[in-house]
Amino acid sequence: MQTKGHPKRHLKAWRSNGGKCALRLDHPLMDHVDSYLEWRRTRASSETTLRTLEKALREFILWCDVRGLIDPREFTRAVLEAYQRGLYLERKRDGAPLSVRTQLGRLHALIGWCRWLSRERIIEHNVAADLVLPRVSHTLPRVVPDVEQIARLMAQPDLEGIIGVRDRAILELLYSTGMRGMELCGLALADLNLERGTVWVRQGKGRRDRFIAIGGRACAWVRRYLDEVRPKLVVHLDDWSVFLTDYGQAYVPHRLSNMVRLYMRHAGMMEGASHALRHACATHMLENGADIRFIQAQLGHVQLSTTQIYTHVAIGKLKAIHPRRIRRDRVSWCACTSPM
Repeated sequence: MQTKGHPKRHLKAWRSNGGKCALRLDHPLMDHVDSYLEWRRTRASSETTLRTLEKALREFILWCDVRGLIDPREFTRAVLEAYQRGLYLERKRDGAPLSVRTQLGRLHALIGWCRWLSRERIIEHNVAADLVLPRVSHTLPRVVPDVEQIARLMAQPDLEGIIGVRDRAILELLYSTGMRGMELCGLALADLNLERGTVWVRQGKGRRDRFIAIGGRACAWVRRYLDEVRPKLVVHLDDWSVFLTDYGQAYVPHRLSNMVRLYMRHAGMMEGASHALRHACATHMLENGADIRFIQAQLGHVQLSTTQIYTHVAIGKLKAIHPRRIRRDRVSWCACTSPM
């Protein structure tokens, strides 16, 4: 592609399995993106955040390339609003629109980049400052397994082989602690204290550490895995990851989610993955009388309002205080105590 005032640049792209164009591009705007990501790295942004920002900004640059935009000084509010409309109209492979959270993620990445471009005097002012962002609706978790479904799920791994013991330990630990999948993937042996029933989650979401409790049953399964299974999976002796794959590698989030999703389907749940066990943990703790602030600390939420969403899905408590239930119980009690 020949561009005015620039040497010849190449936009290298290929088709992924889903048919969507993945990027490996050489484009004038990518120089500014690389500089921005390096600046964020020196400000202690996590590698997960950097990968997310790079992916979002590459999508924007692909959009710019189609429209012949090659210089940040060509950005105007009208250009960014056109990109925002494009996100609203974009459809996924199944025909569904992008979620509001996905749209916001891409827009926030663009806003942060434009703020940096303005700060570095690459553009005269932050053209993204006046963007009106869509509001996020506070939706309830769609998949919250009940106690019976959790019991069926835990019965799925085949305990005759070593893989089943490992998978059962993973499922029990996710449900018992409510930790995120990425947090479980990052667990090291030194983070576990099975005698005290605690685990140290290092650098969780927002790069925040926290201590959380592990239930007795989960401790027993993790101990069995560490004693009987993990030594058979170790390939590199200096690998201190708790959970290892069949190939002796540490788990990555998407591989973990795929494993949990498969077991959930075998248990009769057609939706959900590892995050569904986090929802189940919080909901069942609340239904069993746990204080909301303890649940907040267990899940690692910064805002209490994020944890309070589980008060709307704690069906057990709602049933217990429902007026018709109370009236029925009172009538039954009166019938039992009435004089003959």
